[in-house]
Amino acid sequence: MSIEPRVEGEAGQALQQQAQALLPDAIALRRRIHEHPELGLDNPRTREAILESLAGLDLELQHSEQTSGLVALLRGGKPGPTILLRADTDALPMPEDTGLPFASKQENRMHACGHDAHVAMLASGARLLAGRRAELAGNVKFVFQPGEEGLGGAKILIEEGLLTQPEVDAAFAIHIDPTVPAGAVASRPGALLAAADAFVVDVVGKGGHASMPHHTVDPIPVACEIVSALQSLVTRRVNVFDPAVLSVTQVKAGTAFNVVPEIAQIMGTIRTVSPRTRDFMRKGLERVVAGVCAAHETTGDVRLFPGYPVTLNDDGFVEFARRVSRDVVGEERWIEMPAPIDAASPTRKVVH
Repeated sequence: MSIEPRVEGEAGQALQQQAQALLPDAIALRRRIHEHPELGLDNPRTREAILESLAGLDLELQHSEQTSGLVALLRGGKPGPTILLRADTDALPMPEDTGLPFASKQENRMHACGHDAHVAMLASGARLLAGRRAELAGNVKFVFQPGEEGLGGAKILIEEGLLTQPEVDAAFAIHIDPTVPAGAVASRPGALLAAADAFVVDVVGKGGHASMPHHTVDPIPVACEIVSALQSLVTRRVNVFDPAVLSVTQVKAGTAFNVVPEIAQIMGTIRTVSPRTRDFMRKGLERVVAGVCAAHETTGDVRLFPGYPVTLNDDGFVEFARRVSRDVVGEERWIEMPAPIDAASPTRKVVH
């Protein structure tokens, strides 16, 4: 499908002026949400703030039955495609020590990933487009989605019928990024965000007294050997043009200085940008663990926690976004990203 931007010249300037007029309310909404961050799939206070910001607009509202998610449908005055615009609403379980006057008032909760800004931008976009409904060719679904930080909130909304009535033709989302200059827009065709899988490996040996290691089967050196072997799996078996990142981030073993433990535990994450390499890394992890453990007469239990799949951008719509960016903020403020981003979250909590 080809969609042409229609914001050139005076129309584009008028659009920018209207957006600028909405900026104070957007900032206020963002700070309100930032002060009261909510986690997971249930963000009722955030949804209340969103509903207040959308009050009085000609929108059809649909509430998620299983989450605090909210869909607001704007039907344009002319026929055309249905475009979905999405913002995530949940925060992270971490303390805030910024000292800002609007810092989080909830202990160990913070909007550190920018979802508060995403919500404020989308709500402001709804106000902006609702005011131009008569000239809008097609429909817009504004989706406020909880559970992005690892709980798969989008999947739940899709199962509830998010992409139907009317059927969605394309979906867009914006994520703020402190590494991109203010006012610029960055994207790329194809792979944008890596798949993220988490893993836990239990190396099981035989414990005993540290003064008599020959009577034990020590899992700690075996775990260390597995960590080294996994690095070679990446550097020697993975195509550099279809990359993978495997990071061991935790190694746990033992309770006393003079006791060889029975179990050593390894935890980490795997990031890949293609389904083929993702499958290879999963199988490779299991193969390396099994082989190293067998060589040392230990056993290895591998638990994989699959995360979100690779985010693939449609080439045509990336070009469409580039043209819109050119017309609204200027050609020089479009940045073609040279590589995908590896940062992403698993879709479920890892239980140690």
